[in-house]
Amino acid sequence: MLNKLLSIEGNIITKDKTFRGRIEIDESGMISKIGSPTGVADFIFQEELIFPGFIDLHVHAREDTSHSQDYKEDFKTAGEAAINGGVVAFADMPNNKIPPVDGAGYEAKNVLTKKSPVDVLLYAGIGEKTTPLSKKVPYKVFMGPSIGDLFFSTREKLEEAIAKYTGQNVSFHCEDPEIMKDKTHELTHELRRPAEAEISAVDFALELIEKYKIVGKICHCSTAEGMEKIIEAKKRGVKVTVEVTPHHLYFSTDAKALADRDETTMLQVNPPIRQSKENRLALIKLLKSGDIDYLATDHAPHSLEEKKQGISGLTQLDTYGSFVTWLMQEHDFTPAEIRRVCSQNPASFLNGFVSERFGEIKKGHVGSFTVIDTDKPIKITKEILKTKCKWSPFLGVTFPGSVVMTVIKGRAYENK
Repeated sequence: MLNKLLSIEGNIITKDKTFRGRIEIDESGMISKIGSPTGVADFIFQEELIFPGFIDLHVHAREDTSHSQDYKEDFKTAGEAAINGGVVAFADMPNNKIPPVDGAGYEAKNVLTKKSPVDVLLYAGIGEKTTPLSKKVPYKVFMGPSIGDLFFSTREKLEEAIAKYTGQNVSFHCEDPEIMKDKTHELTHELRRPAEAEISAVDFALELIEKYKIVGKICHCSTAEGMEKIIEAKKRGVKVTVEVTPHHLYFSTDAKALADRDETTMLQVNPPIRQSKENRLALIKLLKSGDIDYLATDHAPHSLEEKKQGISGLTQLDTYGSFVTWLMQEHDFTPAEIRRVCSQNPASFLNGFVSERFGEIKKGHVGSFTVIDTDKPIKITKEILKTKCKWSPFLGVTFPGSVVMTVIKGRAYENK
């Protein structure tokens, strides 16, 4: 029998209830026992909430075998930022200088993930000439130009590629390349990548998912109209889930929070921040109702100099947990609703590719947790960030609560 590594007592969040209990984690990093509190645990929390560890399904850690973008982020610093934000595992995107598109490339990049203090699952990339790997992995396809060279220029070429991935798990970045080509000369980033480009691409992605029996995921949906199409597809049995990002829930171009920033550079992202406050609130409502499956950051670090030059991407691993408290205070999300979109649903995705079980506080599952104090405000400053690029779209924002501890397989990381 393995010895106890760590014990924690406090308010445990499950699917059906919140209860005071004691969690014991053994030396393998797995939960060995859930019981009544004894008052003699290694850590005893009073008002704080203990969630199954948050999982982020959309991260760009930047490191690959070329190491050409390690100056932005690497797996070590991405893992440290994740812990800072209460994230116990993340899935990393493949749009690298040397993308993981075959077995050898995937395994070479996977070796690099071992320096991360949290678990990392890699997406393999889909390009015009790629084929599925021999092992079960998730895939990512960029339907139109984004950051990197792994994308498609026409629907015909995209479908030719996707046809080879029948039955696979594929995540789609939905922006129609033909619409964006027609909008190249528009004055602003949002007009060059308009809502109609996402909505059209979502429509086509759903068609491909259904036609080729793909297990699909729509990444960072930013439009209520796109969500309507996804919800309708779910109702008719299409196997599709969908992410939303913190920045598409928090910012809109008519919001003061955006007007106070240089909206042409620091908040530039693909797909763009949308103009309508009503659109933003609709996305929040759909996340709360369960129509949106995952809160995922699309953490995409760049240097400050690159951001000022107009490169797209935002950094958010550090602020994942504190952003969650904003959802709870400002939009009345319950702990159970947070657990669903930050722990349970992402774990259902992750567990399809790993041997350990995430997402529940249950005997035999991974002893990784996110401990939140909803009444401990935190102001986001450069000094508290762990991401290598040392900036955040939320700089200067005070969130109503914060992550007080992240537990990774029985190892406790306290946030002072």
